Amino acid sequence: MSMIAFLALSANLGVAVLLYAFRSGGANMRSVWLCSRNDAIGNLLVLLAAWGVLQQVWPDLVVAGLMGTLGLTAALSVVR
Repeated sequence: MSMIAFLALSANLGVAVLLYAFRSGGANMRSVWLCSRNDAIGNLLVLLAAWGVLQQVWPDLVVAGLMGTLGLTAALSVVR
């Protein structure tokens, strides 16, 4: 899980960096940038959860809550 999350983080960070200049564009460009940014954040959270699960069980629940919040805030931003 950690290896795939790291590879996905690398790819999503690269895309987010490329799209950063267009983050204030139209709704479609803003949506694509927000999705790429949220995917990169999600990958980082998965890496942290993978490490945290070795210690306790609750990191999965925290990561799920944070990723849900990221998705909802991005959706509200695009709708506005």
